[in-house]
Amino acid sequence: MIFILTAIILWSSLGIFIKMSPLPVHILMFYSNLLSCLILSFVVISKSFRQEFPKGRDMIKLMIIGPVSLVNTFSFFYAYKNTSIANAILTHYTAPLFVAIMASFFLHEKLTVRIIASVAAATAGMWIMLDMSAESFVSMLLKGDSNTVGIAAGIFSGFGYAVLVVALRAFSLSMNVVIMAFVQNLMITLLLMPFVDFSVQFSGSIVSILVMGVVHSTLAPVLYFRGIKDVTANRAAILGYLEPVCAILLAFFFLGESITIKTALGGMIILFSGWLTILKNRSSASA
Repeated sequence: MIFILTAIILWSSLGIFIKMSPLPVHILMFYSNLLSCLILSFVVISKSFRQEFPKGRDMIKLMIIGPVSLVNTFSFFYAYKNTSIANAILTHYTAPLFVAIMASFFLHEKLTVRIIASVAAATAGMWIMLDMSAESFVSMLLKGDSNTVGIAAGIFSGFGYAVLVVALRAFSLSMNVVIMAFVQNLMITLLLMPFVDFSVQFSGSIVSILVMGVVHSTLAPVLYFRGIKDVTANRAAILGYLEPVCAILLAFFFLGESITIKTALGGMIILFSGWLTILKNRSSASA
């Protein structure tokens, strides 16, 4: 459990380093993922790891998931850049609900009354957090309001993460997690390369790139996957709900971001709806 908790705490600091950097999201992603690839390459070139590399269809499936991972990560980073850390991470945590809905359609998992109630609760929580009507939200979105666009990106990142989870379940990829992390980071780096202006100065972002590349893209995933071997999936999912709590507290102490009552209330409802979804999975597993 200590491995998972450590990974969660490390991941919860991601928003701080994204906001510290003046670089555009895609350039920040490119350099941090490139650094992670360089670090992991020293591991995967060993003979034992080379023998575990996926072949044929498994490699194709993993490469297909690469663009999905890019969309998910980009929208999440974009949310951090354009709205508060609280808004970004709480809207991202709609992911369990999207997973439950998509799994019922694509993986033929049962859609229960509890899941429907969870979706309704999460929807209510988001509108409380937004503190505006649907018409106003769309209007602000079309006008390019930074905060509104950031919130929309957070919701989309939750959807993107759900697509990623369902795709991994459907493909049933059983491979070394270090290799999986390496290939995913490599795919993101290659896909972003054509859009990177290499003349951009990133001297003010060196700390962010180093920390994100070493800690958030390399160390945290390895710790998490090591911990998941000793902890049930349901318990790991519940522990994951410490991430938004830690992220919001870190944003409060290090960035001075305030937390409104409506953000706190809406966020708690969203987290509760996700917990209901996990509770459903736990009940199914024990049945």
